[in-house]
Amino acid sequence: MKDKATAPRVPLLEREHVPAEVAAVYDALHKQRGVVPNMFKTLAHTPALAMGMAGFLKALLGDSALPGWYKELVAIRISVMNDCNYAISAHSLSARQKGASAAQISAVQGDFEHGPFSEAEKLGFRCAERLHHSPDEIDDSFFAQLRSVYSDTQLVELFVTASAFELFPRLIGALRIPTTPIPQEVSSGKQA
Repeated sequence: MKDKATAPRVPLLEREHVPAEVAAVYDALHKQRGVVPNMFKTLAHTPALAMGMAGFLKALLGDSALPGWYKELVAIRISVMNDCNYAISAHSLSARQKGASAAQISAVQGDFEHGPFSEAEKLGFRCAERLHHSPDEIDDSFFAQLRSVYSDTQLVELFVTASAFELFPRLIGALRIPTTPIPQEVSSGKQA
């Protein structure tokens, strides 16, 4: 689902065209990321959905049982497999902002097996790939490998992260949401 040169199917709503509660979400996203993602400018057509999705992603991709930067890398891996440039760009930025190295971000987009990752991290990427292909690929033997290095809480976060990023590329591709431009001050690392 590569970015298309066509216009988005649903207009992107700027801050001045959304209700106050969604404007607060925009402000929080801008403060955190330096930009409001175009996906949220689309979701804003349904304010409860925009606010719910913001809460879901904050809980999912923040530091908890698994570090936020690692979950961002899982999101990138799934986005690569779904050929979604929008999500690759967005989560590469977030991964960098949360502490992932340029080498890690690059490796997860290609051959993560030879990248700068621990064996447990590589196993998590393998899990995401298997889940992308089919839940049936998470057989008992593979799940036992996962359980040997991940707690139940970590497993839930890993599976929900991988599963969520099957949804977003489909939404983005079907509605033709354009990749969010990254402001120069954010891409150069000058944002405070």
